[in-house]
Amino acid sequence: MIKSKMKVLKVKRTCGFCKKEEDIDYKNLELLGKYISSKGKIHSRRVTNICAKHQRKISREIKRARILGLLPFKAS
Repeated sequence: MIKSKMKVLKVKRTCGFCKKEEDIDYKNLELLGKYISSKGKIHSRRVTNICAKHQRKISREIKRARILGLLPFKAS
């Protein structure tokens, strides 16, 4: 039995924020809402496909918005 060797092509994912130069702000609830699950948890880097620098910034701004009462801590 001959096993065929398949080449796996890895696609390099690039961060959307690095491309667009878009500003991440706690007042932009529409943008922040994309990175929160339906239960109110912050999505991981693996799910969001953004770089570590921007993931930290997203997390910080989501937490800031929660403290100011703009976003809920938990979905009810």
